[in-house]
Amino acid sequence: MEVNLEIIGCGDAFGSGGNHYTCFYVSSGALRLLIDCGATSGPALKKSHVDIATLDYVLISHLHGDHFGGLPFLLLDSLQTPRLKPLYIIGPPGIKERTQQLFDLLYPGSARNLDSSQFIYTAYTTAQALITDHFTLKAFSVVHTEQAMPHGLRFQLRDKVISYSGDTSWCDNLINLAKDADLFICECTFFNLVVKGHLNYHTMMQHRGELQCKKLLLTHFDQEMLDATDQVELPCAHDGMKLII
Repeated sequence: MEVNLEIIGCGDAFGSGGNHYTCFYVSSGALRLLIDCGATSGPALKKSHVDIATLDYVLISHLHGDHFGGLPFLLLDSLQTPRLKPLYIIGPPGIKERTQQLFDLLYPGSARNLDSSQFIYTAYTTAQALITDHFTLKAFSVVHTEQAMPHGLRFQLRDKVISYSGDTSWCDNLINLAKDADLFICECTFFNLVVKGHLNYHTMMQHRGELQCKKLLLTHFDQEMLDATDQVELPCAHDGMKLII
């Protein structure tokens, strides 16, 4: 069965180039899920005509606003369009507490109106794979702000594997994430700039031969990288891009 992926948002933390924050929509058969859910994901999903109430899972790579800040709005949306099935929110340790804290900050007093049975939180670990009824998820530690609990995610649905770096500097776990993946979505925030916690294009090209994936897609560009895309030899994500895997 085909796995479809749509880039709902591929921007960096500053929305460079007008791109929405990170959010990838995956659909296959009746399954609907998101990989990351940045703060702009709600309106961006609706612009792409994705019915938020039909989502089954949200997978979160780390706890920065441009990657998980859209979760409170998904919860809030359930007050307008009641869910017919639970939403499973899978993220690093602390995902439930941090999401609930953020919801309370943004919409104080509204939590009592939510049907909490419709939102089921699960924390992954790097120690073992997380097996659901629909897919297997493996999490790998990466190098980013430690307090945000950064991870790369490797998601296997039937015979297809999608991997995602999250936000990270170069580390050997990127090799593990990419190995034999049908699609490896890898952050490449900068072109020349060297910034701790992120990759640049020159570092990516130095290590390209180590990433043994079937398809590599770069994402999470700042303005410097956007201005240099005519010099980039690798495929680049853009909002609205659709792939069949």
